[in-house]
Amino acid sequence: MKRDPRTIILEPVLTEKSMKAHEKSNEVAFVVARDANKIEVKRAVEELFKVKVLDVRTMSVTGKTKRLGRFEGKTAAWKKAIVKLGEGDTIEFFEHA
Repeated sequence: MKRDPRTIILEPVLTEKSMKAHEKSNEVAFVVARDANKIEVKRAVEELFKVKVLDVRTMSVTGKTKRLGRFEGKTAAWKKAIVKLGEGDTIEFFEHA
């Protein structure tokens, strides 16, 4: 059963490091569903943004321990996907950030 692309691609990662990677090698980073695989991420990006995806790298990011006074908690773990776009392809959202 095919999943909706909007449930796979959750949000873009807009950090200084991801913006440099976008400028240098046409790569964009997204927060993706924890159970999504590379094939699903590739299809979702191609369908949502109408671009050609050459490569997908995924990584699981573990939650960090945070403290507020004497109370300690943990941020949620999440999954990140770095997507290499084809030559000449661009995602408008990353151009204006």
